[in-house]
Amino acid sequence: MTDRVPPTGPIDLAPFIKAYDVRGLVGTQLTDGVVRALGSAFADEIGTVGGSVIVGHDMRDSSPGFAGSFARGVQDRGVSVLSIGLCSTDETYFASGHFDLPAAMFTASHNPATYNGIKFSRAGAQGVSFDTGLSAIRDRATRFLSEGADVSQTPGTVTEVDVLPDYAGYLRGLVDLSGIRPLRVVVDAGNGMGGLTVPAVLGTSAGLAALPIEIIPLYFDLDGTFPNHEANPLDPKNIVDLQAAVLEHGADLGLAFDGDADRCFVVDERGDAVTPSAIAAIVALRAIERATALDPDAEIVVLHNLITSRIVEETIVGAGGVAVRTKVGHSLIKDEMAATGAVFGGEHSAHYYFREFWGADNGMLAAMYVLLELGHQDAPMSGISQRFTPYAISGEINSTVTDIPAAYSRIVDQFVGDAEFDELDGLTVTGTTERDAPFWWFNVRPSNTEPLLRLNVEAATGTEMARVRDLVLGLIRD
Repeated sequence: MTDRVPPTGPIDLAPFIKAYDVRGLVGTQLTDGVVRALGSAFADEIGTVGGSVIVGHDMRDSSPGFAGSFARGVQDRGVSVLSIGLCSTDETYFASGHFDLPAAMFTASHNPATYNGIKFSRAGAQGVSFDTGLSAIRDRATRFLSEGADVSQTPGTVTEVDVLPDYAGYLRGLVDLSGIRPLRVVVDAGNGMGGLTVPAVLGTSAGLAALPIEIIPLYFDLDGTFPNHEANPLDPKNIVDLQAAVLEHGADLGLAFDGDADRCFVVDERGDAVTPSAIAAIVALRAIERATALDPDAEIVVLHNLITSRIVEETIVGAGGVAVRTKVGHSLIKDEMAATGAVFGGEHSAHYYFREFWGADNGMLAAMYVLLELGHQDAPMSGISQRFTPYAISGEINSTVTDIPAAYSRIVDQFVGDAEFDELDGLTVTGTTERDAPFWWFNVRPSNTEPLLRLNVEAATGTEMARVRDLVLGLIRD
């Protein structure tokens, strides 16, 4: 090595390199120089000299330039790039699995237009968390920015590849929707990458046969400024347009994708939101059914994070599966998918993971399973949803807390003797109720990035849920 990328001076990357990915403000935290250094660091830590890595990006204004800067950093280290261009995050997972190569996706998911970020994968779409490589990438990039970096005498090349047709065909091969009853579906892409992937997978734009699905599009134009609403369907205000359109068009259901289209949210024919836990239970049933058909004697493991409704575990066990409770977080769950051989994993945040998708999450695949379930019965989506929503849940409630240990102590003092405690992820408290009393549990977890405690409560009845919720909030906010 003879040429060098000159240093830019010390830069603290810690504020925007999170537990599972990179997420920062464009221009102040994420710059072309920082991104190029991260590309070189990724190539050194995850790539192989003489090998290749995959680079894709979403529709944000800054994403193509950042993808190019990252590719230059990769090439500097003698590693080549397969550029898949404009894509959803789960397309990069597909490419990583299909080609068995590491991948980097430029997206800030549901965050506002002022943000961008990077989601990393090892070969085979395996996750990269802070403990499994991301901290080392950060440290290498910090050194390159401070000291400069050598450039290989034989830099890597860039090859452009279109994976969308193969991605769409692969998903169609996993879930056959050709035999379902005709469905009318409103899809809100939020000006995000669902505007590209939905017509390919559920429509005919990738050259696939037409399905008995009428798609009514909302905000399919790719626009990283998000002119209609934030691409974050977890916030109820961002699905108002979808709910109205479902009612207006007499649709069977509505689907909402986040900005990078790796999460999918469902609205029933009445315009009511279906909880991600209900979707996890529905998909778990279908995944267990498929796995059992392939191998009737196999032990079938399904993951669910500790925030999902009790109905998810009950559904898994009732269908003959083995339910495994996990921490929250996509890289952690990907690792657990690989370790357990689980066929499916569901999170309360609408991330859904599939063994047949290299253990990675895929919102489109989850949507297809929901369409399969709905399309093979006469019951409306509201009826199906009701079966899988028997308990009362609070949803996630955030509170600003400066002294988290003190809040934990107040909670433990209140419930000691009346509940069981575990600390798998934050603090989970489960009531030890009498036989005929309604069950309840709650979890409090600190945010990784803000002075917040996140509370989730579930109980057998709405009255009991409200009682526990209000009591715990009083302790948290004391």
